[in-house]
Amino acid sequence: MQRTGRGPAWRSALLVAVVAQAGSGWAAQAHTGRVPLDAFARILLLTGPALLVVRHRYPVAVAYGVSAVTLVYLAAGFPYGPVFAAVAVACFAAVVAGHRGAAWGAAGLLWAGHLLIAHWLYRRLPPAGDGPAPWGQELGVTAWVLAMFAVFELVRLRREQWARERAERAAAAGRRADEERLRIARELHDVLAHSISVINVQAGVGLALLDTDPEQARTALTTIKAAGKEALGEIRQALDTLRAPGAAPRAPAPGLDRLPELVEQAAATGLRVDTETVGRARTLPPGADLAAFRILQEALTNVVRHSGSRTARIRIGWRPEALELRVDDDGPATGSPAGGSGNGLAGMRERAAALGGGIEAGPRPDGGFRIRATLPLDPDPDREAP
Repeated sequence: MQRTGRGPAWRSALLVAVVAQAGSGWAAQAHTGRVPLDAFARILLLTGPALLVVRHRYPVAVAYGVSAVTLVYLAAGFPYGPVFAAVAVACFAAVVAGHRGAAWGAAGLLWAGHLLIAHWLYRRLPPAGDGPAPWGQELGVTAWVLAMFAVFELVRLRREQWARERAERAAAAGRRADEERLRIARELHDVLAHSISVINVQAGVGLALLDTDPEQARTALTTIKAAGKEALGEIRQALDTLRAPGAAPRAPAPGLDRLPELVEQAAATGLRVDTETVGRARTLPPGADLAAFRILQEALTNVVRHSGSRTARIRIGWRPEALELRVDDDGPATGSPAGGSGNGLAGMRERAAALGGGIEAGPRPDGGFRIRATLPLDPDPDREAP
């Protein structure tokens, strides 16, 4: 945001004006050979600081304008003093704003004009009888200007570095927020898609059997109630995590130990699930355990929603370096393709990719559909090295 005369620019310009007026008054007493300060001199000493008020909005024009006002002041023969303070502030604002060429041009204009006045035009300008300035003085002025611009460049570089660091921090915070948003979206999708699929199937069963088989309809309603209660519990847990970031969840995250529950819920929809475990089971890290559970949950949901098969097979393969999850069904697709671009398959891929794994999904050569997930694991610490 640009600063205007109501902010820091106004206060610093006032400070420069006070210093210029007081310092030049003192210089007039110390250098009696110069033209005494009059109303015109006071106006010039106020004009430069007044231009500084808009230096953040018009840095180039202010740099040249202050240099021109200062040059007029010197040409009029008034005493030296802190008259160059306004020039320094104006050139600093131009450098920081990225107009280094304009700052150097304004300082070069003042320096060249000062050389002309001090060594060639002094005979025609006040005060009368003034002689040329010593060349050693010009060398000192040149060194002062170079040192001043070196400081300006250093400040500009530091400001750019701070701006980059702020932008990087803001971008990192944005990425973290996006990642958290996607994580929550995946979690809510997996919970709701599975539970609503169960509820939808059982609602259809209950409506179909309400008159002919009330007992079976009651069982369907009981399953709907249980699925809804479970979904509400997991959603409440996710919302509690959002309300208290960093706090530990009140209930443990689901993992492969809850696979029997998935099988029971699928059976309630009419889907028979056979499970097979190959290899020696190991304790998974919480993140991998949750990802494995959600992948299997979403895969079964896809079978219920998109396949005409009434049977599915889950194979959990424990390998030394990876966990392989495979879900097969034998039926033709009845809805949108299970391997399409829906949120479910995208969520499974994101979960696997977050752990360095991957998902393969597609029709099997002998019919049906297969989803295979591979999740890399740390080598088994209990396994003896060969």
